[in-house]
Formats: sequence, structure tokens, C-alpha cells
Amino acid sequence: MSADVVVASGGLDCHLMSGCGFPAPGAEIFQFDAIYTFTIGSLAFHITKVTFLLLLCVVLILGFFIYAFRSPKLVPRGAQNVGEMGYLFIRDGIAREAMGKEGDKFVPFLFSFFFLVWLSNFMGIVPFAQIPVTSIFAIPVAFAVVVYVTWVPIGIYKQGFFGFFKNMMFPPGVPKVMYVLLAPLEFMSNIIVRPATHAIRLFANMFAGHLLIASFSVAAFYLISASVVGVIGSVASFAVAVGLTGFEVLIQALQAYIFTLLAAVYIGGALHAEH
Repeated sequence: MSADVVVASGGLDCHLMSGCGFPAPGAEIFQFDAIYTFTIGSLAFHITKVTFLLLLCVVLILGFFIYAFRSPKLVPRGAQNVGEMGYLFIRDGIAREAMGKEGDKFVPFLFSFFFLVWLSNFMGIVPFAQIPVTSIFAIPVAFAVVVYVTWVPIGIYKQGFFGFFKNMMFPPGVPKVMYVLLAPLEFMSNIIVRPATHAIRLFANMFAGHLLIASFSVAAFYLISASVVGVIGSVASFAVAVGLTGFEVLIQALQAYIFTLLAAVYIGGALHAEH
């Protein structure tokens, strides 16, 4: 259980027998003070715990894969074996599934995204970190924007500017009269809704999961007291928090997979118009 969550939710003196109500954690557990602030011109930039953790994720990913492939062997062992398994998983399980052999050129892009999203999610259960980086909305938005500014230019380059939007807004096999309604809906769906849901899906899962774990962790501390109700409630809350943490590990990996798979699907759709 994070002491930061307990303090943010009501303090160490707030418990069942103290007379205060249950201090349910809220948005305050996702807010962090600046560790360091610097300015560029009139713009102020704040380095917070989340910023630090995101940079740490990048360093850890780079460090591991540089170490794994520092002197690659024909028969991989140890870290190289793990690194190759990760690469093959992205290539065969995501890139080629969504784009065929043409997806091989996008494997480094998808590979980087998968491990960055997964490790950023995993920070939610790492001691002393205990915040999924992607539960801060700006982070998944930035990830989704990177994907967006990748597949849209690719689509325009491959299909031509007018061809890209024509193929998107006027799918074949639809009665022409339906295009009056379908064309604007397809435009909104692909250009506006798609990147929004891409970001919100990742953010909402990590935000909700962390809030649930925090709530039961605070309940375990709040309920503990010299009473039957307190002991049973505290033990039950702690058990649920542990169970949710284990479940969250699966969700963290699943959300990284879904985010990367959707990125591959979007790029695949940009490479070839649907017929």
C-alpha cells in the first residue's frame, strides 16, 4: 500500500475509530508537485514524478535492448533470447497480422510503442513509483497523436490526398444516397473519433485500475482497528487490493497489446484502401 495514497486521501490519523469518514481517494492521487521547473522563453516546463518515470521507462527499455544485442550470437541466450522473443512477438503477432509482410518495415515503430506503453503501465505496481504513467491523460494523448501523424501522412502518400479521403468517406458497395449520411460519419469516425478513443481507451483502463487499487488499499488501512468488523474489513480489503494488483498486471500488458495492435491496423488501412 502506498503511503502517498493514504496521506493524500486523509492522513495517517484517519481510521475507523477516529470518527472521520472514509477518505475515498480521488483525482488528488494523480496530481504531483513539480520536482524541477525550467523555462524556455515565456513557457514554463514542470518536471514531475510522472515525467521522471516516463524518462526512466525510456532509459530502461533502451538499456535492456542495447545490452541484449551488444554482441548478438547466432544461437541467442539470456537477454538476447528475451529481446528476440519480444521482437518476434511484435513482428508475427501484430505487424504481419495487420499488414502482412509489408508490416516488417513498421516493426521497430510498433516494437518501441508496445514496450514503452507496457512499462509505463507497469509503473503502477512498482514500489515507490506506484503510478501508471498512462493514467495521466496527456501521456496517452501524446502516444495517440504520434500514431495519428504516422498513419494519416502514410495514407495520403500511398493513396494520394483526394484518394485517401475518398476511400475513407465513400466505401464501395453502399447505395449512393447513403453517402449523404455515411461520408461525414466516416470522416468524423476516422479523423476525430479514432485518435480520441485510441487515447481514452488506454487512459481510462489505467486510471480506473489504479483508483480501484488505491481505494481498497486505503480501506485496508482505514478499517484496521481493535474490532471484529475492523479486522475482517481490513483483511478483506487488503486481499482484494492484492487480487486487483495481480489482475492489473494482465490488464497492463493487454492494454499495451491493444494500443499497438490498433496502431498497426490504422497503418495497415492507410497502406491499402479497403475494397
